[in-house]
Amino acid sequence: MAFILSEFLDNHRQRIIDEWVRRLHSEVSVRYSDRPVEELMETVTQAYEANCAFLLHDDLTPINYFIKKITKMRLEAGFPLSDVQKAFELFRKIVIPLIGAEADSKSFQENVVKINQCLAYTIHRFSDWFQAMHERAIREYSKDLEKKVRLRTAEMLESELKYRRLVEEISEGYLVVRNHVIVFTNKAFCEMHGYSLNEVLGKDYRLFVDPEDREMVSEFFELAGKADETVKPFDYLRLTKDGRGLPTEMNLKATTYQKRPSTLCLCRDITWRVKMEERLRETERMTYIGQITASLSHEIRNPLSAVKMNLQILNRNPQFQGNDRRRVEISIREVIRLEKILKELLDFAKPVQIRPRGYDVNQIMRACMDLLEAKCKEKDLRVITFLDPTTPKVEIDGEKMSQVFINLILNAIEASRERGEIFVCTRFVKDGDSPVIDIAIEDQGEGIPKERQTEIFKPFYTTKSTGTGLGLSIAKRIVEAHEGRITVENTYPTGATFRVTLPIRRRPWQRY
Repeated sequence: MAFILSEFLDNHRQRIIDEWVRRLHSEVSVRYSDRPVEELMETVTQAYEANCAFLLHDDLTPINYFIKKITKMRLEAGFPLSDVQKAFELFRKIVIPLIGAEADSKSFQENVVKINQCLAYTIHRFSDWFQAMHERAIREYSKDLEKKVRLRTAEMLESELKYRRLVEEISEGYLVVRNHVIVFTNKAFCEMHGYSLNEVLGKDYRLFVDPEDREMVSEFFELAGKADETVKPFDYLRLTKDGRGLPTEMNLKATTYQKRPSTLCLCRDITWRVKMEERLRETERMTYIGQITASLSHEIRNPLSAVKMNLQILNRNPQFQGNDRRRVEISIREVIRLEKILKELLDFAKPVQIRPRGYDVNQIMRACMDLLEAKCKEKDLRVITFLDPTTPKVEIDGEKMSQVFINLILNAIEASRERGEIFVCTRFVKDGDSPVIDIAIEDQGEGIPKERQTEIFKPFYTTKSTGTGLGLSIAKRIVEAHEGRITVENTYPTGATFRVTLPIRRRPWQRY
């Protein structure tokens, strides 16, 4: 039976609203926990209806109306921007697993894209409204402050203190720059960059901008200093104390601070927005790849099976000897390789679905090494293992994780020189309330250049003449579906180490 989104939303309406209210009241923040359940039920119901209007009819009017209402309500109650963003995100976290349980793969992908579009628009629109109301409050307060300065000099100190308190409460970074030097800033700006207040005041603002963007940001500052010019908000990379460049949006405005011309800056962390846009593009790309792959597999698999079967029949013919038999055997091997490539394409195109059970990672690793023992013997490789006996069972999909381990061990075998060594280790790390299992597979090959260490996990990236470039990409998707991480680093003096980190916790699983 075809999946119909309107029927699904109607059938699950009360269930989704009730679960949304429950999580909002218990999981998001103390501020939401303090709100009356009746109020949350009312606002969640309105948000649900607005989302349905977008998903079913592409009607933005209800969402725009609701955003205006909730922005004013939450801003007046002192809610930070991130709390309300998390509240909107709950709709996706609740609805997508329910759709995954009822819809076919194509319908699931289509509706996930639609839901992501709805949430991306809602959160982006809400953030802009929230930002605009902040700026409006600052502008209005600045005007009032200037009026008081003109009327009564005696009240200037009190007004300035109120102004400072207002700025300190803003969740976005706020600073005043004069002649390239930061003369005033708030706590949020310092926290965004990882510095203390004393480390920021009196410094050149360009020290807190990624070197690649400094010239661009300087041009915007010069533009803001001209009275007849308007500077639109722009994106750049801020530079944190630990050297990271993180996506940021900046608003600039010429102002007067302490009776001297200055530039007022408002900085907003947009890491969440950039990641959401990347996920949306990746989802759309995966949907397109899935459609193409499904079509190709239907057209290729049947004739490929026929070719393989006929070659196998020919290979049993006793009249084929010498070079003729070798040619047939080569053809059979190549057909099998094509079938493997086709299977990898199909695995990559399908969503990763996790079926977790309690597994012993050490036991899975031993089974994988036994399976690849013959491959190691072909190159006379010595496998050295250390499997931590204290490692507890973990809720994972054993078959999927076996696929990851086999892929990493095969890569280590291919990278190793003959009569070399491969190291396989597992380790239980008791990291407070977040214990993990750390799995490391190390070879003694040539290593991986630093500039390629992030590229190798991208789909279809390969340096092998016979590879598809999907193995590590599929492995990364499987590990991330388990809420884990996979990384690679070069090992001194030679070789590379692939490391998989799996969290030890139990929670409801869903499709990714």
